[in-house]
Amino acid sequence: MQGIVGLDKALSNLADVLETEGYEVVILDDSNINNVDAIIVGSVDISLLNAQDATIDVPVINATGKTFNEIVEELEMM
Repeated sequence: MQGIVGLDKALSNLADVLETEGYEVVILDDSNINNVDAIIVGSVDISLLNAQDATIDVPVINATGKTFNEIVEELEMM
């Protein structure tokens, strides 16, 4: 999968590397949450996402404890 990835602003250090891999990266906020192909968050933000909008219909990757390679592998499997 190469598409638009919504990235938690706390993980913005991953943006350049994801763009190098061919992904378009946007910092996730209320205005673009429904316009992304996948979401990458830290563990704290997952509960906030679930509480905010039950209609989010894209894969959510919890980056906590994962290497960059593990995150990219999960994106590629989608």
